Amino acid sequence: MSKPLQGKVVLITGASSGIGEAVALSLSAAGARIAVGARRMDRLRTVAERAEGDVLPLELDVTELRSNRDAVAATVERFGRLDVLVNNAGVMLSGPIAGADTAEWDTMVRTNLLGTMYATHAALPHLLESKGTVVQTSSTSGRIASAGGGVYAATKFGVNAFSESLRQEITAQGVRVVVVEPGFVATDLASHITDPATRAMAQEMQSSMRTLQPEDIAAAVLYAVSQPSHVSVNEILIRPTDQTR
Repeated sequence: MSKPLQGKVVLITGASSGIGEAVALSLSAAGARIAVGARRMDRLRTVAERAEGDVLPLELDVTELRSNRDAVAATVERFGRLDVLVNNAGVMLSGPIAGADTAEWDTMVRTNLLGTMYATHAALPHLLESKGTVVQTSSTSGRIASAGGGVYAATKFGVNAFSESLRQEITAQGVRVVVVEPGFVATDLASHITDPATRAMAQEMQSSMRTLQPEDIAAAVLYAVSQPSHVSVNEILIRPTDQTR
């Protein structure tokens, strides 16, 4: 079996379930040594058991700058380098703006946007050294905002803007920036929505179509990061065939 990532070192945030878990399994199968970060260490240990090769589970809270720095440092200490950062940690607490629990806004901004920024900032010196790759998990909501998803969309629009600025700053130094924008994926993301009407609507939309699987997104990530160094796949928009928006 081909191992296109043999010798590469990858750090994946939000790796305890869903897309992050699928990316970890896919990239480790492709030969990468991986560090998997999340808050749920029990789930990470399960991921580590399923993954191939050398795996480092790391307790990581992306909303804390120090936690990101520690995770990057532990990865480099264990494996000696860092070639790929996959920023996957995220939450979706959608609901109407009027009457919203603004603490949920804070959680989304800190996790989806600041968490991505913090992890990128911590990893960047090592990625510049290795001429590596940053993968940002965004969303179709980073392109199209919908009623009931204003703050979630704002965080993903922010990820896209941050990533494009980052790309312009570092592409000439050999570091690639990849933004992956999935549509509906069969994960537990929508189950975290606390607004009953919005949660029911999201679940109804998911059940009305053939949703993407986490493995579909992992395949896109593997494609992007395994390209030759002169090829930079900057953006991958991937929707279920049945999704119209």
